[in-house]
Amino acid sequence: MIDRTMFREAMSTFPAGVTVVTALGEDGAITGFTASAFSSLSLDPSLVLIGPARTSITYGNILARRSFAIQFLADDQKAVAYAFASKGPNKLPSSEWRLSANGNPVLRRHACLIEWTLWQEYDGGDHAIIVGAVQSIERCDADALFYYRGDMFARSADQLASPDGT
Repeated sequence: MIDRTMFREAMSTFPAGVTVVTALGEDGAITGFTASAFSSLSLDPSLVLIGPARTSITYGNILARRSFAIQFLADDQKAVAYAFASKGPNKLPSSEWRLSANGNPVLRRHACLIEWTLWQEYDGGDHAIIVGAVQSIERCDADALFYYRGDMFARSADQLASPDGT
């Protein structure tokens, strides 16, 4: 059996973009969570995947509505990431999100927005593996927020492209 603390620490050494998954609740309010388990999966058809905790309210809403959104957070949205990492409702004031043309609650600001519909669900232990079919993509010019070793930081596209890492 692998020690949970060691596993979590090992996974934190793999840098990842900070994302927020959102869906509409039964009451029409935004539900969501900060997701570190996100990946592109297929080009044809265009599929992506997330790994929500089975205890997440948003997970239930994704299954019920079969439609949801993921936002790559911009470099100055640490507070949004922490808000969606918390338990409970009312994670964001209504002035900070809107309903998209696809009927999903989306952040008014983000580095990138992908809306998708439920393609398939798989068992992932205490999490589920949700595969979604991409319905729309909205890109912004903001730099992304990254997660590494338990902290969030920003790096511009120019810094990421630099061969010496500076």
